[in-house]
Amino acid sequence: DLKRSDRKYEAGILEGMKWVGLTYDEGPEINNDTEYGPYRQSERIEQGLYTQFANQLIESGLAYYCFCTEDDLNQEREAAKAANKPYVYSGKGSRLTPEERQAKLDEGIPYTIRFKMPEKTIVFQDLIRGQIDFDTALIGDFVMIKSDGTPSYNFSVVIDDWKMGITHVVRGEDHISNTPRQIAIFEALGAPVPEFAHLPMILGPDKAKLSKRHGATSIIDYRDQGFLPHAFFNYLMLLGWSPGDNQELLSTEEVIDRFDFSQIGKAGAVFDIKKLTWMNGQYIRRSTPDELYSAVAPFLSEKSKTKLSDYSDENAKAIIFSVRD
Repeated sequence: DLKRSDRKYEAGILEGMKWVGLTYDEGPEINNDTEYGPYRQSERIEQGLYTQFANQLIESGLAYYCFCTEDDLNQEREAAKAANKPYVYSGKGSRLTPEERQAKLDEGIPYTIRFKMPEKTIVFQDLIRGQIDFDTALIGDFVMIKSDGTPSYNFSVVIDDWKMGITHVVRGEDHISNTPRQIAIFEALGAPVPEFAHLPMILGPDKAKLSKRHGATSIIDYRDQGFLPHAFFNYLMLLGWSPGDNQELLSTEEVIDRFDFSQIGKAGAVFDIKKLTWMNGQYIRRSTPDELYSAVAPFLSEKSKTKLSDYSDENAKAIIFSVRD
C-alpha cells in the first residue's frame, strides 16, 4: 500500500527479527540480487513484474479491464444490502464487448484489472485446520491491479511466492478467506500451489485480537522494556504451540528440532504479560555475569554508571549479578 508504506516500518520488522534471533539467508539487505530478488514489492513493481502477469491473464481470458466507478460499486452494495444478501461483484465489467472496452481505453477512462474467478469449489488441506472448502460463487471477481497501476495484495503475493520458490505459506487465520483467491491465481498461471498453514490469532487478556490498546505495539517495545530476546522468543513459541511434554523453557535449537505443525492448536492464544515477565525472570536467573551485565547496561542511570566506574569490570559485573533475583 504505497499511501501507507514507509521504510521505517520495514526497518522495525527487520530489527525485531534480528533481536529475537530470527535470521534469514536472503531477503532485504542480504543477497537481495539473487534470482529470487528483489524482495521489496516496490522494487518489483518498478520491474513491471506484476503488470507482465496481469496482461498474460487478460490475454488468456482469465482477467479483464473493469471501468466500474466507486458509485457503481456502491449501488451494487446497497442493492445487495436491501436484498439482505452478501455482496458479490456482479462481474458486469467482463460483459463489455471488445469494441466497448477499446473505446473506454481510448478515452483514457480509469480502470482496474479484475481476476475472473472460476465457477467451482476450491478445496485445500490446511496443515493446521485440515480440509477447507470455498464456493467461488460467494467470492466473485476481485481486483488484481488497482486504478493507480499497483497490484492488490492477493495478486502480488501469488506472483512473489511463485517467483521466489515459496513452498509453505504460514500466516494468521484471518487470511483464510484470502486463500481461495490466491489458489485460483496460482492455478490460472499454471504455478505450483504452496502448502498453507493458518495459525491461531494472538489475543489480549480480554480474548479480543491483540492490538495497540493492549500495550506495546512492536517487538522492539518489549526489548526497550528490558525483556531478554531468548525469553521473548521462547514465550512467543508457546503461543498456540506445545512440544507436548509441558516443558516451557526451550532453547532455539530445541524448538527447531521439535517443532511440528501437528502440535499447533486451533484456538486463539492469549498473550499474558505476567507469564512473559515470569519467563524473563527465569532467563535472568540463568544468565552468566557477562550476559546479565550486557543486558542491564543500557538501562543503568548515569548515577549508577558513575558508582560502578569505581570498580573493575569484573567487580561491576559481580555487583549486578548479585542482585539478579
